[in-house]
This record gives sequence, structure tokens and C-alpha cells, in this order.
Amino acid sequence: MDTAKMRWSALILSVLGVLGMGLLLWEVFYWVPTERTMGVVQRIFYVHVPSAWVGIYMALGIVALASAFYLWLGDERLDMAAVSAAEGGMVFLTAVLITGPLWARIAWGTWWTWEPRLTLTLLLWFVFLGYFMVRGSTQGVERGRKFSAVLAIVAALDLPLIHLSVVWFRSLHPQPVVLKPSGPTLAPEMRATLMTGLGAFTLLFLGLFLFRYGLEKARRTLEMRRAEAAR
Repeated sequence: MDTAKMRWSALILSVLGVLGMGLLLWEVFYWVPTERTMGVVQRIFYVHVPSAWVGIYMALGIVALASAFYLWLGDERLDMAAVSAAEGGMVFLTAVLITGPLWARIAWGTWWTWEPRLTLTLLLWFVFLGYFMVRGSTQGVERGRKFSAVLAIVAALDLPLIHLSVVWFRSLHPQPVVLKPSGPTLAPEMRATLMTGLGAFTLLFLGLFLFRYGLEKARRTLEMRRAEAAR
């Protein structure tokens, strides 16, 4: 994909994501019914879960796969994809760790508790942070990229632990209500609102991902030209 097409694709995806966010907010505040047990605070669910989908599953999946293929093939474009996805994932994962305690304060009476899923999610946030620290502090650009790629692959091991922690361990976190063997237990309006959030956050992430990839590509091209001019 050339630069112009990438820029337009990123713009279209971002605009669609923002429009989807607007629709999501309307559904959350004016359409979806209030959950009987938790009341109004449950509406954070429609931001918290999509943020987790993008920050944990989607972003980490892209980072880990791109990193693995980068180590195998050595294609610099794969490393650019990995770092672009990692930055977007860091943003959405931070949103998870902000909305989660806001929900927990009302539901559990405390901002934070060291229950398995929360702890593993916080650990993943620090791994993402370590990914960027390794890239920036390792002597030698290529070496830093390879070390961070290895770290991203190791971080992917945290994904199944996060997903299954509420099943394997005693946990305060709610059990799955969508991805469960017996099928979703959400009311149709709640399920539709959740799907809106998942779609909007996914489009927004992909738009930001393409913008960031284009920026990384331009930065590396400029560095290469500077190096050639200095010879």
C-alpha cells in the first residue's frame, strides 16, 4: 500500500471509528436499559470491554505475530507494524486500567484489589512499557528491535492467562457473558451496544495503527537519507 492510500485508509477508518463512538455514547446514555444488579455503573462495561478487546487481544496479537515474523524474516516493515500496534495497544490498555477501577469502586467498594485478572492485566501494561524501554535503551538499533520482539512474544503468553483467569482461579471479576459455551447472556439491546463499542474501537485502533505506521515509515526513510547524505 502506497503512502497516499495508507493515509486515506487511516483517515476513513478513524472517521468511522469516531462516528461509531458517537453512536456508542448515544446508545449508552439514551437507549440501552439499565442493568438490574449494578445499576448505572454497569454502563462502563460498554467502554471497558471494547478497550480490553483492542488493547489486550487485538493489539497484543498483532505485536506478537509481527515480532515473531520479524525475527524469522528480518523484514523491517514487520517491526514497524509491531511498534505501531504496541503504541495503540498501550493507549487502549491504559483505558482498561482506568475504567476498571472506576467500575470496581462502585461494584466492589474499592478502587483496586489484587485479584487474578486485574493483576495479570496490570502486568501486561508493564510489559508493554518494558517493550518501549528495551527499544530505547538497548545499545544498537537492530539489537533493541530484536530484544523487544522477543519480549512481545513472551508477553503473548499472558493473553490466555488473562482470558481464563476468571475460570481457573477464584476471582471477583465477573464471569464471561459473551464468549461462553452456553452462549451470550446479555439482553439484545446490551449485546447490540457492546457490538457497537467493539466495532467503533476496532476501527479507531486500525485507523491510528495506519497513521502510526505511516509516521514510522517516514521517520525511518528520513533517517536513512540523512545517513546516506552524511557518508
